[in-house]
Order: sequence, then C-alpha cells, then structure tokens
Amino acid sequence: MQAGERIFGYDVARAFAIFGMTLVNYKVVMTADGSGPGWLAFATGLFEGRAAAVFVVLAGVGLSLASRRERQSGDSEALFNARKTLWKRAAFLFVVGMLYLPIYLGDILHFYGIYITIGALALSASGRWLWGLAAAFVIAFSVLILGFNYEAEWDFTTLEYEGLWTPLGMLRNLFFNGLHPVIPWTAFLLAGMWLGRRDMSDSSVSKRVFLMGAGVALFAEFLSAVLIETLTARASADSVEAIRAVFGTEMLPPVPLYMLAAGGTAFAVIAMCVMLSPRFVHLRLHRALVATGQLSLTLYVAHVVLGMSILDIFGRLENQSLEFAVTSAVVFFALAVAYSDKWRQHFGRGPLEWAMRRLTA
Repeated sequence: MQAGERIFGYDVARAFAIFGMTLVNYKVVMTADGSGPGWLAFATGLFEGRAAAVFVVLAGVGLSLASRRERQSGDSEALFNARKTLWKRAAFLFVVGMLYLPIYLGDILHFYGIYITIGALALSASGRWLWGLAAAFVIAFSVLILGFNYEAEWDFTTLEYEGLWTPLGMLRNLFFNGLHPVIPWTAFLLAGMWLGRRDMSDSSVSKRVFLMGAGVALFAEFLSAVLIETLTARASADSVEAIRAVFGTEMLPPVPLYMLAAGGTAFAVIAMCVMLSPRFVHLRLHRALVATGQLSLTLYVAHVVLGMSILDIFGRLENQSLEFAVTSAVVFFALAVAYSDKWRQHFGRGPLEWAMRRLTA
C-alpha cells in the first residue's frame, strides 16, 4: 500500500458498525427485547457488543494509520507532536460524549477519549507490546471483577446508573462497570492499532486476518457453550446465572471470552469489508457507504440527538416492539447513507469531523 492510499473497506466497515450500534441502541432504549419473533431477536442479538467492538478496533486502526509516517521516521519530536494531536482529539471526543451523556447513558464517545489517550502513549510500541498490553487490560478486568461488585450502582432492568455524577461513581463507571469500560475495552483499540500496521491492501494479509478473527470468535463461542453446558448441568439454580456471566460471550460483563468473541468478530468483519470493497467500488451504493463511514462521528451523535429526539416527540421512544425498533434503525441508516453521500459531494468532512479537526489542529 502506498503512503496516503486510503483503504475504503475500513470506511465501509465503519458504516456497518454505525448501523449495528444504532440498531442495538434503539432496541435497548425502546425496551424491545423479547417483543418480536425469535429469528429477529436472534439476528439483532448478533450485533450486541459486536458493532461497538468493530467501531473501537477501527479507531485503533485509525491511530496507526494517522501516525504511520511519524512512527516509521523514528523522529521523537514528530511522534510527540502526533501524540499531542491525538490527545487533543481525545479531549474533544470526551467532552462531546459527556455533553450528551445526560441524554443517553449508552454513549461511547467519552470512553473513546480515554481509549485514545492511552493508545497515543503506545504509538511506538511493538506489535508484541500491543498484544501484551491488550491482554493486560483483559486480565485486569478479571481481577477487578473478583474483588469488586460489578453490579454496584446499576439497575439493569431500567439501565439506570445511580451516583454516576459523583467522583467515585464516574470513575467506577468509566474504568470498570460502565457499558464500555476502559478496563478491558481499551484492548480492542490496542488490537486495532496492531491491525492498522498490517498491509490490508494485500489480499493474502486480509485473508489471514479474516481467518484469524473468525477462528478466534468461533473458538470463544464454542468454548463458552461447552463450559456453560458442563458447569450448569450439576449447578444449583442460584449458581447458573453466575456461571453464564463468567463464561458467557455477552457484552455485560465483558469477561475474557466475550472480548475474544467480539474482538475476533471485529477482525473478521473488517477484513471481509476490505476484501470485498474493491469488487463494488464502481457502485454508487459503495460510494455512499464509504461516505457514511467517513461521517461516522456526526452520524453517531445524530442517531441519539436527532433520531431519538424525533421518536420521543412522537411518543415512540419507549415500550415499542422489536419490529418497530429494527424499522427505526433501518430508516435512520438509509437516511444517513443518503445524507452522507450528498454531503461528501460538496464538503470534505462531516460537521463534527470538521469541528474536531479545526479545534484540535
């Protein structure tokens, strides 16, 4: 891959991640779980904790691509300047996320700010160090969950978090038991930084990444199913829920098998988008999806601030069916794709992407 050459498959993957996150968030906010046909519940369940993981892995890819020249030059001053720019952008994302956290507790942007702050420190780390650090974050969570109450402050039936705006509550939510806690979710970003150093324009490399990701995800899912079935067979009723939490692959809590399953899925999805994208580059839909991925920050905020607000105005934000939640996500995404395509025909960056660049230059 030549310097400066853009891999549009990353943008396509980011667009699909936006759709997946919109779908999951609308389903959660509308309390639509269990209100639709089994096949639809299963299909939408596949996005839970996976779409967001794709988003974070891609952020790591972006960090490596954005700092490639400085990293390869070995110029310590240039590398420090790259870190400063990333820290400014991290602060911007943290502030934006915190501003609308009171509206939507499921925000990921304020977590992003901390992931990127940590990732910037690791810009010059070797591939082994990146994997080692990623493993350390996963292991650290396993240690924390043994010593602290993961459910502290949570009401999982309403997804409300008591004491969020207290210093201790905010720290606990950010680093341990929030929806996308720094420990262990930073591991996704670090893995993405490793991926961003691979030449994914080489089909043999992208195929290996796909096989690696798919293999890890399938292994984690298989091991989880075997362990849960074996351990719950003779367990008491009180222990079954704990066993499923410790050895499951669901997003909450983000235990090691979940991290492997979601991380492997993210690698496979990204590699697949990179491999297939060149085949469809002549299609207008491909161009529109690329534009959507390039406006991902704007669209992420819009799906809450605009999408949920409009639904709330019409009284359709709470207690809706799964079919309505899915339809709402599909409609939002279709409008987002059309909007992004038109916007990119006239402007270089999306509104929030432009503001971030302008304020952090």
